[in-house]
Amino acid sequence: MKPTKLAALALALAVPFAAQAHKAWLLPSQTVLSGNDPWVTVDAAVSNDLFYFNHVPLRLDNAVITAPDGSVVQPQNGATGKFRSVFDVQLQQAGTYRIAVVNAGLFASWDDNGQPRRWRGNAESFKTEVPKDAKNLQVTQSAGRIETFVTNGAPSTGALKASNKGLELVPVTHPNDLFAGETATFQLLIDGAPAAGLELEVIPGGIRYRDAQNEIKATTDADGKFSVTWPEAGMYWLEASLQDDKASTPPATQRRASYAVTLEVLPQ
Repeated sequence: MKPTKLAALALALAVPFAAQAHKAWLLPSQTVLSGNDPWVTVDAAVSNDLFYFNHVPLRLDNAVITAPDGSVVQPQNGATGKFRSVFDVQLQQAGTYRIAVVNAGLFASWDDNGQPRRWRGNAESFKTEVPKDAKNLQVTQSAGRIETFVTNGAPSTGALKASNKGLELVPVTHPNDLFAGETATFQLLIDGAPAAGLELEVIPGGIRYRDAQNEIKATTDADGKFSVTWPEAGMYWLEASLQDDKASTPPATQRRASYAVTLEVLPQ
C-alpha cells in the first residue's frame, strides 16, 4: 500500500477514537430529489469544522454505493485535491441510495530493539509483513464506516440493510424523512448484534459560525436503539465508536469500530 493511502486510511480509522476536533464526513449536494436520471455530487473530507474543507481529503479507494435494489454502482468523475475529494453519483433508479466509504483491516504495534514499530494492512499481508517473533506485539481489528443517504423520488429500504460488518446504523425512521421538531429513531449494530449502551453524539453543521458544538448526546438501549429530536432544519453529523476485546479476525485481540453519517433535516 502506498504511503499516502496508508496515512489516509489510518486517519480515517483513527479520527473517531481520538480526543481531537477532526471529523470525517460525506456531504451530498442534495439528499432528496426527483426526476428522470438525476445526479448528485458528493464532497468527502476530514476537517476541523463541519462541513468545511480545511484539513485533508477523504480518500475514495473504498467508496461503496448501494442502489435501491441492493446492487453496487460506481462513483463517477472522482477527484482528490488538497483538502477534499469529490465524486458524482448517477441515480438511475428510483428510491434510496446508501453512499459510503468503508475501511477494514488490522493494526499492529510492537517493540523492535527499543524502537516502536507500527503496521496496518489486512490479515493476509500480516503473515508476511509483521515479524513472527515481534516483541510486545499488539494487534487490533479496525472497521470504519462513513456514509450518507440520498433518495430519488419516494424513499425505499432496499439499500438500508445491514452488512453485519463493523458498526452500522439501521434506520427505524427513514434517514431521508427527517423534519425539524420531530423525533427520529435509529438502531446501531456491531457485527450484526445490537450495540447496547453505546454513547454517541449528533452535531449540527455550521460549527465555524458559533462558539459551541451544540452537540446532542444519546446512549443506545439494550436493543441498540436511540432517538433524536431535531431542534432545527439543516445538515447534521452523527458519530459513534467503540473499543472492546471481541475481535473476530485472528490474531487480533482487540476490536475498534467507528461510524459517522451525514443527515439532512428538512423544515416542517
